[in-house]
Amino acid sequence: MKLRRIAEAKLPTPFGEFLMVGFEEIATGKDHVALVFGDISGTKPVLSRIHSECLTGDALFSLRCDCGFQLEAALSQISKEGRGVLLYHRQEGRNIGLLNKIRAYALQDQGLDTVEANLKLGFKADERDFTLCADMYNLLGIHEVRLLTNNPKKIEIMKEAGINVVERVPLIVGRNPSNAHYLDTKADKMGHMLFKKAQ
Repeated sequence: MKLRRIAEAKLPTPFGEFLMVGFEEIATGKDHVALVFGDISGTKPVLSRIHSECLTGDALFSLRCDCGFQLEAALSQISKEGRGVLLYHRQEGRNIGLLNKIRAYALQDQGLDTVEANLKLGFKADERDFTLCADMYNLLGIHEVRLLTNNPKKIEIMKEAGINVVERVPLIVGRNPSNAHYLDTKADKMGHMLFKKAQ
């Protein structure tokens, strides 16, 4: 177990009232958050989203990615479901950090795609550690999920970590002219299950 559960409080949102649960990485002190809606106890699989932190998309309304759109859609779907959890996985920029993400954006402005930019900066295409999310699920008492995702890597890692993903629920929202190439790159080079625009 890489995390410990630290604190919780109510979080009213436009989508309803969630319980915000804070976790801390034991080794680093870095924090992560789960937003829990309704009663997630029992054996019925929980509708869930693993959402990696994206300051630009989630808070600054960037159109370069689909992150903010996915965050809003996931919270809305969980609310409509009546129960569920969103894990806010605080590994900005696929875990290269905000400043390196800005550097990667600058390289993309020069013509590189999102994968090429990360590699140019000396990183892997995706540096995230999703095993932390399995720890969050376990600390919340969740063992079976219906996962809101387009990323097969999340499903694979959750299953390897003992979280049973009984269903993948697609979350395809927010495509626009500013992020179309980014989304196509995620589909082509990272295996994301997205519908590409017809050529």
